[in-house]
Amino acid sequence: MKPPPDDPGVETAIRDDVLHIVLNRPERRNSLDASAVRTIVGALEDASTNETLRAILIVGRGDDFCAGADWVASNEPGEERPRTGSLQRRTALQAHRIVELLVSIQLPVVCAVQGWAAGLGCQIALACDFAIAGESSRFWEPFLARGFTPDSGATWLLPRLIGIARARQLLMLGRELSGSEAASCGLIHRAVPDADVDEAATNLVGELAAAATVAMGLTKQCINRSLECGLTEAMENESFALELSSRTRDFKEGLLAFREHRPAHFRGR
Repeated sequence: MKPPPDDPGVETAIRDDVLHIVLNRPERRNSLDASAVRTIVGALEDASTNETLRAILIVGRGDDFCAGADWVASNEPGEERPRTGSLQRRTALQAHRIVELLVSIQLPVVCAVQGWAAGLGCQIALACDFAIAGESSRFWEPFLARGFTPDSGATWLLPRLIGIARARQLLMLGRELSGSEAASCGLIHRAVPDADVDEAATNLVGELAAAATVAMGLTKQCINRSLECGLTEAMENESFALELSSRTRDFKEGLLAFREHRPAHFRGR
């Protein structure tokens, strides 16, 4: 698989069976315009059917992870206003599509957050399976402070991660959280000293890429579906996942490694 052609604001590359997505507009705090969003969506869609990939890593270049959608670029003076309903039509295929793919793709996704993760940038971090952030990084939902309502899954992600009361604080009162605070309340996986973010994220994605990829993806799917169903349906989903994962080569390797009292060497198959 070849990644889609890079937008100048986003770089993609595959190294050691890991898809690397680099947000590359440091001069604009890595905010995402429509072209950058299309590049990310294309990379994730291709990754979902790439049989060689085993994990995804998302990082931002420079001092910040992502300041969200580039509203300045999409509202330049002199630009003709789009038809009514343009936002509603476009977001489902753009910002919302990124979040849907991050949640549904059957690969583990890690992001490394430094500086600001705001708006869409915050949602991208929260939709990843594991977000590692610098202790001084800032998570912020700026929507109401700008006079409009949340998007990109904010009202779905936040209540599930930290509960309704804290979600109200972030979404309705615009409270900011440092990386340390985000980790302590369960919003993200882990906070580390700012200088250690890249190393910690690289180590974690390496650990995930070495795991049993099919079982990892099915487990992720079961966790997400369990939030929307009862116990009986959750266990039915588990039984289907077990049927599939027990037919993989990695399952056989796991059993053999157990019998031989050695670490398993999974191949993602």
